[in-house]
Amino acid sequence: MTTRQRHIAHLYLHAALTEDQYADVIELMSGVTPHVQAVPPNAVQIDLTSALRYFDLSPYDMVQLAKIRLKALYGIDSSAGLAGNRMLAAMAADASAPGDTTWVPAERAAEWLYPRPVTALPGIGRTTASTLSRYGLHTIGQVVDIPPATLQRLLGAGQARLLAERARGHDPRPVTTLEPAAYLTTDLVLDRDCLDPAQHHRAVLGLADQIGQRLRGESQVTGRLTLTVRYADRSSTTRTRTLPEPTSHSPALAATALGLLTALGLQRARVRAFAIRADDLLPAGDAYRQLSLDPGETRARAAEAAADRARRRFGPGAVCPAALAKDQRHQDRSLTAS
Repeated sequence: MTTRQRHIAHLYLHAALTEDQYADVIELMSGVTPHVQAVPPNAVQIDLTSALRYFDLSPYDMVQLAKIRLKALYGIDSSAGLAGNRMLAAMAADASAPGDTTWVPAERAAEWLYPRPVTALPGIGRTTASTLSRYGLHTIGQVVDIPPATLQRLLGAGQARLLAERARGHDPRPVTTLEPAAYLTTDLVLDRDCLDPAQHHRAVLGLADQIGQRLRGESQVTGRLTLTVRYADRSSTTRTRTLPEPTSHSPALAATALGLLTALGLQRARVRAFAIRADDLLPAGDAYRQLSLDPGETRARAAEAAADRARRRFGPGAVCPAALAKDQRHQDRSLTAS
């Protein structure tokens, strides 16, 4: 008995979607194949293996069908990657220009991976990439060629084994058909590539403040934050951190989000977009909060509640963090001068 070759597509959605719109996309993709996995905030993975015989189309044509449906019904442009497993499909999508589809057939996966930079592999952060670079390991092919014992001495046994598997294009994970978990997400796409760390800081601070406002508006708290940074070359880095306690307090969210940003060590990275996702959501009334004897925290929460009331009355821009207000005043002066 032979096992059917898997055909998995990863679609990037080039649109800022609300939760309802994203749910509509998941439902639309379910009309192509029952095996659909949400990849928030702006992607979806579909296993086409069982749908090929039903539609009597090639894997590439199936992906084009899905993209045409997205454009025709919702006006959403997309780029896609098609491969034999989830990791390769996501990497192929990263390599695709907007509107394009990159197909990596199973028999050509090793050839396609070999010259690509090691940073294209998922989970390879800048620290690991820097370590590999110091020893002359810049491409995936160089990682494949290095003796396993040498790679273990550089990275440690566990990380070296995982890196070697990914470098060879192995990923046994199935596409899991699950409803998207309860989450909130907000993102910012910059007008141009940004190298300024101060602007990176302000962007993440603003997104964390937006998440806090939405959580409080919906009487929810979050237990975990995820920061995604997308670069000029369309690669991205994602980091997640569990909060000490579930919260909707903007300063606590900002501290966690900025901690994630600092841990990335971006320095002079050319950044195109940021996204923050809050999940592990709970009703605010069901969450615990550590009691504090610090009167400053009590005053901060009271000021936050007053700011929320001002926003409801005068609009979302009525109150914002001081760092963002300073940036807005600078923009306003520039507009007046022009």
